[in-house]
Amino acid sequence: MSLVTILLNIFLPPLAVFLKHGVGTTLVVSIILTLIGWIPGVIHAFIVND
Repeated sequence: MSLVTILLNIFLPPLAVFLKHGVGTTLVVSIILTLIGWIPGVIHAFIVND
């Protein structure tokens, strides 16, 4: 995992997921989790971008 991906996972989780997986259910889940709370969005981004 590159430094850019790690930084995007931390600061903009949905963008990081979008760049890896495109538009789909994974992106929707990431957006919802980020709206619920920033930490769940970051955790999800790290898991799916592993």
